[in-house]
Amino acid sequence: MVDNDAAAREARVTFRVRPRHDPGAQRVMAVANQKGGVGKSTTAVNIAAYLAIAGARVLIVDLDPQGNASTGLGLDHRRIERSVYDVLTGDVDAVAAIRATAVPSLDVLPSTIDLAGAEVELVSAISREGRLRKALTTVRYVYDVIIIDCPPSLGLLTVNALAAADELLIPIQCEYYALEGLGQLLRNVDLVRANLNPELRIGGIVLTMYDGRTRLAEQVVHEVRKHFSDIVYRTVVPRSVRLSEAPGYGVPIALYDPLSRGGIAYRDLTLEFAARAGLLVSTVEGAS
Repeated sequence: MVDNDAAAREARVTFRVRPRHDPGAQRVMAVANQKGGVGKSTTAVNIAAYLAIAGARVLIVDLDPQGNASTGLGLDHRRIERSVYDVLTGDVDAVAAIRATAVPSLDVLPSTIDLAGAEVELVSAISREGRLRKALTTVRYVYDVIIIDCPPSLGLLTVNALAAADELLIPIQCEYYALEGLGQLLRNVDLVRANLNPELRIGGIVLTMYDGRTRLAEQVVHEVRKHFSDIVYRTVVPRSVRLSEAPGYGVPIALYDPLSRGGIAYRDLTLEFAARAGLLVSTVEGAS
């Protein structure tokens, strides 16, 4: 059984972030990569959780029909009455679909399998690429950070996320073919920037699923850093059994095992993100 309160206290001792009171300072970040299995949902959920534990008000928008971010935060698909699908189709406001999670100050706009049909249904819709951006206008300034977990594709749902976001975070696995398809994603970013969202920028690249026992992982890290330089986060997320187990308990790693290798990595990654975003207030000296 996970002791949420004790685990949150353990995770809370490392750094603090400040709520952003300036209405123009809130941040919307899409987490995307058209390759599946690269750690998008894991990254979105765990950055969101650590930000919330550190003092920010955070919303996760689960834009993947698989709904991994929703289940990873303890929601049962069978009990979700209103979802992001209903929001995109205009049936309900975002406020009506948002659910609280086990992490204080962390909410989720959940997904269900219904979302799989949204791309077909929205093909003929007016302003179809801007549905999510419009939907978030009613809640954007309630939160300090909104994180959108995208599906593993470059379809209409991902375009909606990019049109709504201020920045894009790209997880890349430290495995063979890691950079495959990345060029197409970056070209899509350019198209979205030119036609829908001129403010969109690449906020960073996160290296995930690192296995230090293999030479290949080292080569991938070297290649990514060589090609993308300063936008690559210093923190590398390792392969971790504990990271894989946490969603089964419906909690982020910060509540499941914050002192595991995966827990420490996502804590450090969130610290980097907070520093880049201007959210960081302080760190605790001597924190592991």
